[in-house]
Amino acid sequence: MERKRSKVLMITEGGMMIALSVLLSYIKVYQAPYGGSVTAGSMIPLLLYAIRWGLVPGLTIGAIYGVLDFILKPYFFHPVQVLLDYPIAFGLLGLAGVVYHFYKNKKQSGYGILVLGVSLGIFGRLISHVLSGVVFFAEYAGDQNPWIYSIGYNASYLIPELIISLVVFMIIWKPLQKFIN
Repeated sequence: MERKRSKVLMITEGGMMIALSVLLSYIKVYQAPYGGSVTAGSMIPLLLYAIRWGLVPGLTIGAIYGVLDFILKPYFFHPVQVLLDYPIAFGLLGLAGVVYHFYKNKKQSGYGILVLGVSLGIFGRLISHVLSGVVFFAEYAGDQNPWIYSIGYNASYLIPELIISLVVFMIIWKPLQKFIN
């Protein structure tokens, strides 16, 4: 019975985190000209979910959010670009779920491992967007190397998003730890 209750709780929390991420994604601090934005911490609920439930649930909820984000704010150039910029990119936020095992096994539970998890998730998203940029949007680079351009462009909004996420996590982490374990 406990296992069934836990799965229901996991699915319910996933839906709530997706909804919260969608709402936060509409509060934009900065909108990049060709897509991407700095928001009021829209990735935090997805990252928190991954940290709480683990890698596979985190990847799944992130990918579901990515599909929903495409439905709500579509930017379609090519089917592979859609995959890289939406379900894969947001799914990779679930990489923060590797932290779950450190907390579950009580091996380490400090801020350092939290920073690692959040950074890993956002770095995964960055890699996916960079690949999409190099393959599908290289013409925007002009004379510049498409890799350098894509890294710079995507980092211009994901690094501020990382900083916002880390600051918020540092503030809320201590009270939330009792729910993570």
